[in-house]
Amino acid sequence: MSDIQKAMELLIKAFDKYSGKEGDLHTLNKAELKELLENEFGTLLVKANDKAAIDRIFKDLDMNKDNSVDFREFVTLVCCLTQMCHEYFISKK
Repeated sequence: MSDIQKAMELLIKAFDKYSGKEGDLHTLNKAELKELLENEFGTLLVKANDKAAIDRIFKDLDMNKDNSVDFREFVTLVCCLTQMCHEYFISKK
């Protein structure tokens, strides 16, 4: 399995670990998203414990405004964070 395939598998497993704890197995509610951000992205998202920041992230990710974040919406966050990290490391070279 390639590194990219492993990374995709890790993303899917991380999403599945938190989704559905309180309802729909295929979406994250705000509490589930908060737990995922704190546990999986804590060092990247320093404000993961800031309620206002979580509210903004959730609102921005919930593109279809159904009050949940599905995997497609979650991947948007992952892509944005990956781009920011890439730009950061390029600037440090």
